[in-house]
Order: sequence, then C-alpha cells, then structure tokens
Amino acid sequence: MARSKITEKGQTTVPKEIREHLELSPGDVIDFVVLDNGTVIVQPAYVDVRDLSGFLSQTLKGKRVSLEQMKDSIRERHRHLK
Repeated sequence: MARSKITEKGQTTVPKEIREHLELSPGDVIDFVVLDNGTVIVQPAYVDVRDLSGFLSQTLKGKRVSLEQMKDSIRERHRHLK
C-alpha cells in the first residue's frame, strides 16, 4: 500500500509507485473523483482529444518522430491547456 502525509498547507507527494502506475510526469495534472459510496479515485486528468486536433502537425512540422516524442509533445500541450 502506498502512503503519503498531508502537510499543513494541504500538500502531499504522490508516491513513486503510484506515479509510475499512472504514468505521471512532473507537471501532469490529476483529478480526484469522489464516488457515491465515499471512495476517492485519483486519476490522470485527460484532455479532450479534440483540443489536440492538428497540434502535432503544427508542432513537429512534418519531421519524423518517435512515439515517445509524440507522447512528450502531447503531454506538454496538455500542461498548457489546464
């Protein structure tokens, strides 16, 4: 079980195993979802894919890139949309 302490300012650190499981990187945004039964779910905040329309072609300008570079580019765009 992963555990984290809340600071006096209400801040916490997401444990490494959770960041890795959710594939989170510095600057990513997370959502806290409260279910009807009181359970709280932490999940990556996703951008509506329509917000990314045409983004890669504008950013990469026709260059060949790896999937990792595309993923990084989308992640960076996501940070700016939030």
